[in-house]
Amino acid sequence: MPTLDDILEHVGEFDRFQKQTFFVLCLLSASFTPVYVGVVFFGFTPEHRCYSPGVAELSQRCGWSLEEQLNHTVPQWDGHGASFSSRCRRYEVDWNTTDISCTDPLGSLGGTGDTVPLGPCRDGWVYNSPGSSIVTEFDLVCEDSWKLDLFQSSVNAGFFIGSLNIGYIADRFGRKFCLLTTIVANIVCGLLLVFVPSYLWIVIIRFLQGLVSKGCWTAGYILVTEVVGPQYRRTVGILYQAAFSVGLLLFDGIAYALPHWRWLQLTVTLPTCFLLLYYWCLPESPRWLISQGKNDKAMKIVRNMAKTNHKKMPSHFKDIKFEEDDCGKQNPSLMDLFRTPQIRKNTLILMYNWFTSSVLYQGLIMHMGMAAENMYLDFLYSALVEFPAAFIIIVTIDRVGRRYPWAVSNLVAGAACLATALIPEDLHWLKVITACIGRMGITMAFEMVCFVNTELYPTYIRNLGVMVCSSLCDIGGVIVPFIVYRLVEIWHDLPLVVFTVLGLIAGGLVLLLPETKGRVLPETVEDVENFHRQSAPTAKKIYLQVLGSEVARG
Repeated sequence: MPTLDDILEHVGEFDRFQKQTFFVLCLLSASFTPVYVGVVFFGFTPEHRCYSPGVAELSQRCGWSLEEQLNHTVPQWDGHGASFSSRCRRYEVDWNTTDISCTDPLGSLGGTGDTVPLGPCRDGWVYNSPGSSIVTEFDLVCEDSWKLDLFQSSVNAGFFIGSLNIGYIADRFGRKFCLLTTIVANIVCGLLLVFVPSYLWIVIIRFLQGLVSKGCWTAGYILVTEVVGPQYRRTVGILYQAAFSVGLLLFDGIAYALPHWRWLQLTVTLPTCFLLLYYWCLPESPRWLISQGKNDKAMKIVRNMAKTNHKKMPSHFKDIKFEEDDCGKQNPSLMDLFRTPQIRKNTLILMYNWFTSSVLYQGLIMHMGMAAENMYLDFLYSALVEFPAAFIIIVTIDRVGRRYPWAVSNLVAGAACLATALIPEDLHWLKVITACIGRMGITMAFEMVCFVNTELYPTYIRNLGVMVCSSLCDIGGVIVPFIVYRLVEIWHDLPLVVFTVLGLIAGGLVLLLPETKGRVLPETVEDVENFHRQSAPTAKKIYLQVLGSEVARG
């Protein structure tokens, strides 16, 4: 009895039917961008200072320029407003006093900049920005700046919890059902974010959006790789992730045109309503149908596939069997990931690399947004480097292998972060270039850990291995806002030093993993334990199996 892959060789492994499915699912991948990196624009923190009643009137009476007003009325103003006092403290004086001097206002009040007492910003802040963000709307600065960290951490916490549950839904009820339900939930959450009036509700809805959005993206990844033949799965998976990079470019352009965060949220949410058309234009995964014993429905989709591809299905293909029926029944447990030496080593290294990839990828995006002279241009440059990253992976993984390109990409990312931290601020263009190199390196590392993870576990714990290891990606996402936004208050480039250490360690640890190029997927624990003693067979190819919990980009 033929397998589905046998039939795909005759009806088309990546023909018109698969290309149509791939294209419409790439729209889903691109739409995930505002959820994952939206904090750069939704949570942008502009230059700010305390609002002091009476200052505007005094400035108008004295005919001050804006720079003169800031020098006279803002503590420790150095021309850039970079200090904590200039942003979060104000002079405790009454600027409405009528006899204040225009040439030395503090002196006429009986003090100097060093002797006049300072107090908190009781009347709010003035923001140097033509637009708005959740920071400017809810004053998430100074003592409340940690609330911005929580805003981004909440969505990653949702990713962590949701990926486990959504993976179950995709395996239990089907890829298409999972896609449609999570798309509806994501649209509802996106629209609620536009209208909710309080910060607390924004964090709650952001968490709920995280619960469904990453699982939705992952379900699309699963489906797009399940409808193509074995030799196209890895490439299609990488290109599906590249569609996310296209989404970065589109999101950047929309954010530039709409600098007000609620309008931006509405604009990126409404087009996702068109994804509900998937009900009519997307097939269910025939592999999932086979796994559920619904061979008749799977054969119906295969016949439609052959018709769309203008191919004829051989008459002797009357039924399909599920490829893993003969793998034996074993009950996986968490301890199986640590029970034997080689699998234990693989698990610990993979967990660390998932964590590091998430921290560096999200962290570099956040840090570049904070350090940017032009936030939109720097975001554009860093997004563009993701395309050569995908190309390099496609070119090298079957020629050079996995281990060395993966290790080098981590080492390059770490070294580039260190170089960016050491370059002087007046060479901003050079800092942007090195940061983009780091972004390209960690993008490669992130995409490679996704599929290498599947190649290092035996069949019966492969799903479990990917699920557990990739969960560290979401934990990294919860932590990284606190790393970036808190450490920059000590030294602006201190997060980059942390990223350097993490990246260099990750690169070194990857070299301890076995090379999987040219090897068949391991079926048993013994296969994995003997990996380092085997020479790669030359007559076999690796056919990646599609996993319900396989994820990419955190």
